[in-house]
Amino acid sequence: MGLSRVSVTPAAAQWLARLQADHGPLLLHQSGGCCDGSAPMCYPLGDFLIGQRDVLLGHVCGSAWYIGGKQYELWKHTHLTLDVVEGRGSGFSLEAPRGIRFVISSRLFSEAEVQGLDEPARGPQPSDG
Repeated sequence: MGLSRVSVTPAAAQWLARLQADHGPLLLHQSGGCCDGSAPMCYPLGDFLIGQRDVLLGHVCGSAWYIGGKQYELWKHTHLTLDVVEGRGSGFSLEAPRGIRFVISSRLFSEAEVQGLDEPARGPQPSDG
């Protein structure tokens, strides 16, 4: 297995654990829209249908993290870290009613890291419920 494309801060990991306790298995999706559409969205597993063009970036805290195919092409050389801040995000994401929202920070992979990246899976995976 190659280098991970995603990670999570301790604070975001705590919130994912709380949401998993309340809602069961989760799925994260990073779309390419504007405003809240560019924020990572958190759903109960099975409530968001993964498309054939969506790309599986990896897993954080046992939850699959996908990105839209077009957005992936723009960000494929970027490592994403899930974090959490106070404030209300999109109403569709599970954390929104709790007064927090998930955000990402990013960094470009080095040339050496890019060489260690595996080609990610596309479309729904068997573990996506």
